[in-house]
Amino acid sequence: MKADRLITECRLATMVASDEPYGAVEDGAILIHHGKIVWAGPRGELPRHKAAETDRLGGRWVTPGLIDCHTHLVFGGDRSGEFEQRLGGATYEQIARAGGGIVSSVRATREASEDDLFDSAMSRLEGLKATGVTTVEIKSGYGLDMEAELKMLRVARRIGKEGGVRVRTSYLGLHALPPEHRDDRDAYVDLAIGDILTAAHDHDLVDAVDAYCEPIAFTTAEVSRLFERARSLGLPVRLHADQLSDGGGAALAARYGALSADHVEHTTEEGVKAMAQAGVVAVLLPGAYLMLRETKTPPIDLFRQHGVKMAVATDCNPGTSPVASMTAAINLACVQFRLTPEEALAGATREAARALGLFADVGRIKKGLAADLAVWDIDRPAELAYWLGKPMLHARYAGGDPA
Repeated sequence: MKADRLITECRLATMVASDEPYGAVEDGAILIHHGKIVWAGPRGELPRHKAAETDRLGGRWVTPGLIDCHTHLVFGGDRSGEFEQRLGGATYEQIARAGGGIVSSVRATREASEDDLFDSAMSRLEGLKATGVTTVEIKSGYGLDMEAELKMLRVARRIGKEGGVRVRTSYLGLHALPPEHRDDRDAYVDLAIGDILTAAHDHDLVDAVDAYCEPIAFTTAEVSRLFERARSLGLPVRLHADQLSDGGGAALAARYGALSADHVEHTTEEGVKAMAQAGVVAVLLPGAYLMLRETKTPPIDLFRQHGVKMAVATDCNPGTSPVASMTAAINLACVQFRLTPEEALAGATREAARALGLFADVGRIKKGLAADLAVWDIDRPAELAYWLGKPMLHARYAGGDPA
């Protein structure tokens, strides 16, 4: 067997579903050719091969590269000042009325150049990469006009070319109502669903369409219009659903065969059943739960009972989840939502890939999938959920190459 690289003397957490926790192989090896895994398994069963390079890992654990399947990585400015204000007793409403909140992020994003947005996003991306991330989803949604939304999506595409990670983009035009349309809501919804989405699609800037469905954001009727348009363009959909209330978001996501419903703290059993039937992944965002001091957790037991797959992501954003560490998200998913360490790691690999429509490409150590890998200085996979803030990453591979 011809290979560009042999990775050996390692333990594998393949995350391939099996009777073995983590799909573990205690003494494993991986053969890589042209960026793909061509063989993975016990070292004693390694086929005859000719590898151009050999990496001996000294018994370290190898997992699939981690996948952050929900981020708002590209934005202008930050809201650390508002964070201080909230700690001092100011409410979100008071801050918003004074020109803060998402309006301040929209203003800063519109004013920033593409280079400025790229540079600031890359600084946050370094935090994700340092915790083993090889695939990142990036949303628009802080531009909220034609020029700025396309600018954000162009920056996301550039990150995919220059950032050393695989990037999937999501158009989030229905994220919030921009200030100039405060008194003309319908006109903005028409613009977001029509001209802006059409332009993003025509310029090949969008891989999926997302929306924020909440009483403080957009209605199920408005989101349905967006999803119908996405369907006509052949684009998959995702949804910020049931974060602050039971607004029927999970059921709406299921009705349109969405890749995922994200947040889902207030999803009812009826919504969970609909997600299960439609194969919608529940994306858990414990960083936002922590920062907002929420008290109602997602219905984890119902997801387990009905077989809904659960992904874990950072929700990296300037307002409600300034989190740039996937291992922190894994830890918080265990501590706050009571996921097992294996469920949380699956949520950051296999199920996150499923939530992005990339299940056949990444998220497991398996023949035919991309050789996107993370190598860890740990004694057992549960440490990835146990430690909070400890550097554990030894190396990353992106498409089979050290990255």
